[in-house]
Amino acid sequence: MDGDEDVPEVRSQAHFPPRRLAGRGRGWYRGDCHVHSSRSNGGELTPEQLAAGARKFGLDFIAVTEHNTSDTHGVWGPIAGDDLLVILGQEVTTRTGHWLALGIEPGQLVDWRYGVREDVLDQHLDQVHQVGGLCVAAHPHAPYPTGTFMYPFRGFDVVEVWNGLWSSDLPWNADNEAALAEWGRSLAADLHHGRWRPAIGNSDTHLDEQIGIPHTVVLAEELSTEAVLAGIRAGRSWITDSAAVELSLTVSGEHGSAGIGEQLDTHGGQALVRLDVRGVPDGTVSVHTEQGVAYRESLPSSGAGVVEWHTSAAESAFVRVEVRHPHGHLAALTNPVILT
Repeated sequence: MDGDEDVPEVRSQAHFPPRRLAGRGRGWYRGDCHVHSSRSNGGELTPEQLAAGARKFGLDFIAVTEHNTSDTHGVWGPIAGDDLLVILGQEVTTRTGHWLALGIEPGQLVDWRYGVREDVLDQHLDQVHQVGGLCVAAHPHAPYPTGTFMYPFRGFDVVEVWNGLWSSDLPWNADNEAALAEWGRSLAADLHHGRWRPAIGNSDTHLDEQIGIPHTVVLAEELSTEAVLAGIRAGRSWITDSAAVELSLTVSGEHGSAGIGEQLDTHGGQALVRLDVRGVPDGTVSVHTEQGVAYRESLPSSGAGVVEWHTSAAESAFVRVEVRHPHGHLAALTNPVILT
């Protein structure tokens, strides 16, 4: 949604959330990197309600992204507790597109008062990168003024291809389909030039019962801001609309194997693509390469299945997977495994 203008800052003693949760090592963590409290226009939830919703859904982390303000950063310490990682961020709602600044410093504010013609975006992206933060092109085809993303993706780390806000009945719509298609078309060219941008999915929560639909599942070395952002930046992640969906994608060759966001050297040989998925009854799996959809297979009514497909680096520069519900809406999406 469109951002606030110059709003008075909330005055309170700052209690910032910890950047790392103890005792949580390497693993797959579920999180929603685009959520709003009532501090953002259109938002109706308190930070306490957001945290309760995240815990109920089964999320391990969230990123707080109020519109053009950081004044709620300091309330999250006692709310986060020792079981929910809260990443500090901001939704930067410029005149010609929105973007997420994730992992910024406590109280840091990123300017939003410009558009594509001012040609100042790069300096604001640099400010976020300088503190180790992540820059996300948000909902590139959002159907409202200022929401449509008019900047090039150059300089951004990640693209939000799935945004749940504008799909009240189902968290998938034509705007998400367009964003996914745009990202999918760019992968081959970006890989050829040595720099591809992973996909991410977020709820853009403003109201109750929206959080986590969709969310991103990230392979991180620990449950910390630094490790989660590193996993997202590397593309070691997949997206889903439900905590009931479980997914594993590996590509194996004679000399090893690789997972989502990783690279496999096939040494010119064949590679076996294997997808294990649960939680999508009667769904359809599609395997995508730079040539588009390369293979399809249906899932049983139990929603659990194993899909295998053979390829090679000569045939496929990358492999990624989509899983769709029977009605065609997306249930899960992976970032690619790169083949060389």
